[in-house]
Amino acid sequence: MLERLGRFLLRRRWPVLAAALVAVVAAGALGGSAVTRLKSGGFDDPAAESTSAAKVLRDQFGAGEPNLVLLVTATGGKVDDPAVAAAGKDLTRRLAAEPDLAQVVSYWAAGAPALKSTDGSQALVLARITGDEEDMDARAAALTGAYARDDPILRVQVGGQAEVFREVGEQVKTDLARAEAIAVPITLLLLVLVFASAVAGALPLAVGGFAIVGTLLVLRVLAEVTDVSIYALNLTTALGLGLAIDYSLFIVSRYREELRAGRSEADALVATMRTAGRTVLFSAATVAVSLLALLVFPLYFLRSFGYAGIAVVALAAVGALVVLPALLAVLGRRVDRFRLPIGRRRAAAAAAGEPGSGFWHRVATWVMRRPLPIALAVVAFLVLLGSPFLGVRFGLPDDRVLPAQAQGRQVADAVRDNFATDEAGALSVVASGIGDPGSQLAEIDGYAAALSRLAGVQRVDALTGAYTGGRRLQGPLAATAAIAPEARRFAAADGTWLSVVPSVEPGSAAGEDLVAAVRGLPAPFGAQVTGPSAQLVDTKASLFGNLPAAAAVIALVTFALLFLMTGSVVIPAKALVLNLLSLTAVYGAMVYVFQDGHGAGLLGFTPTGTIDTSMPVLLFCIAFGLSMDYEVFLLSRIKEEHDATGDTVAAVAAGLERTGRIVTTAAALLAIVFIAFATSEVSFLKLFGVGTALAILVDATLIRALLMPAFMRLAGRANWWAPAPLRRLHARVGLREVPGAGGA
Repeated sequence: MLERLGRFLLRRRWPVLAAALVAVVAAGALGGSAVTRLKSGGFDDPAAESTSAAKVLRDQFGAGEPNLVLLVTATGGKVDDPAVAAAGKDLTRRLAAEPDLAQVVSYWAAGAPALKSTDGSQALVLARITGDEEDMDARAAALTGAYARDDPILRVQVGGQAEVFREVGEQVKTDLARAEAIAVPITLLLLVLVFASAVAGALPLAVGGFAIVGTLLVLRVLAEVTDVSIYALNLTTALGLGLAIDYSLFIVSRYREELRAGRSEADALVATMRTAGRTVLFSAATVAVSLLALLVFPLYFLRSFGYAGIAVVALAAVGALVVLPALLAVLGRRVDRFRLPIGRRRAAAAAAGEPGSGFWHRVATWVMRRPLPIALAVVAFLVLLGSPFLGVRFGLPDDRVLPAQAQGRQVADAVRDNFATDEAGALSVVASGIGDPGSQLAEIDGYAAALSRLAGVQRVDALTGAYTGGRRLQGPLAATAAIAPEARRFAAADGTWLSVVPSVEPGSAAGEDLVAAVRGLPAPFGAQVTGPSAQLVDTKASLFGNLPAAAAVIALVTFALLFLMTGSVVIPAKALVLNLLSLTAVYGAMVYVFQDGHGAGLLGFTPTGTIDTSMPVLLFCIAFGLSMDYEVFLLSRIKEEHDATGDTVAAVAAGLERTGRIVTTAAALLAIVFIAFATSEVSFLKLFGVGTALAILVDATLIRALLMPAFMRLAGRANWWAPAPLRRLHARVGLREVPGAGGA
């Protein structure tokens, strides 16, 4: 098939390139607006109890968690000073008159001590922006512009979830532009040095541009029918450029090697498609399968990475197997135009060198002379690096993902540091479909009092009043015939809800324990719990509950693909184990650096003592896929050599010799692309960039250069073993490499 494709591209090179150019222009025009359609949420499971309860709270009670927080600071005085109080009341009235706002409450209107700072210099105004995420972003921007101020009486800063999400979205766009500005020039310069030719070095960027622009169009279309996260843009750029480099390195290197072997330009292209093209096709399939597993999870934050990743992998493969060969058909031997002096020396050395004389051949031979001690040492080292992960603590991203100068972050820091309770972190206990709440006041009273006695509860607000420690405070009491106006927000035609204000950090282990206690407390009616702590509990349950299915998808399909390529069941099993080992160092570093804060000053982020729950899952799928990328590159050449000689040791040494330089070069360039995202001001994107780059480097060095040859030497002839029924199956449906000159 790939040979036929190569011959077709030789005949139709110009029409193919013209069609590719038209496709890129059209995709750029139509997909350029994708960023305006993407959303900054996606961390909730739509089927979780907390999500269901939040929907009921919003739709039936017109209530919900405050997502807009105005921090009011008295300029040189206290919030109870007459001038400040008058300005605060006026601010509250103005905000309450705004459209698309509900539940506007302030210290001056409610008189709630919890809304005043411990030193009396600050007070809070809370509100909820109604509508979906797009409406929330737009309204947060408008309200920030209208209400943020600093005058002789008071200073107003705007925060809350709505403003934090808006600022994160804006920061992602800025960070993406900066990362591209860093990665693209550096990568182009290194590609020119690696290929020793300006023409050859520019080819991967052409493939990368084709993949990235095409993926933007895919995301734009998907955003019309489902929710897509804005964070997927980072993966689109990094993976599009990185895989374009990987695939182009293999295709162009093989093509140039076939030319040096004396083939004509046409024969060299066909041979390249038959060998390196096949490798690229397998590699793309394995990476896509790893990213396909992200679609198992219900959180659209993760699903969006799956959408973007699968699209960009597919388009990078199309670019490498269609657009790039068409370019090579046009360029021919001119692919080496504007060759650097180092390139001439490298080509001469390659032409004169004897097989078995290269650096990577010597490395493989050295490892296979002492495979057991080297394997044990490397495994022990990786396990040691991964040991900090035993102390992992999971959380959800909050305002601290933003830099300290962000307004939403400053407001949240002030609430954490200066206020006795976290009103915005309250749990909501929702009971709907229970009939007239006015007829169940005694039950509501007893339940609210019982909730207020739970450890970690500061106060419970309910239809029948406010409670703390089992006692009802002075507050909006309900009578049998008439409900006090202040309490009516807790009632609907057939239900009620209660607000449980915590005395503990919502995202902490104590916050999770509080959710379990509230859900475990017997209620006089059916109730659901929502709020930040409940969202964390439900998100962890959703992710960890779906993780086995995602891992099974990756393992089974990857095993099947490698079996089709090698005819062995040992090599796929070994590949799965080695790829898991390569992730240990990444997970350990994730906890040591980003949870515990070692190096936080150098990298410029605020450690929170937790790791975003979705990041290990995301890194697992992406890093595993990229590890399999290099596994396929190396295995394809080892299999080709083994088919020709039948000698496993010689095949491993020759395979590493032919691919070692290309794999390490590709890995270094891909790591640079991802490490550029460490410049992001959003901390979990910084983690994503650093973690993926580390995974790539560990895999290309410790795994491919040391563990893989050591394990294959220890297995010997057993590497190629499969049960008789599977051998017969592979004989019928397996995909075989056709030996040819040169290396992949």
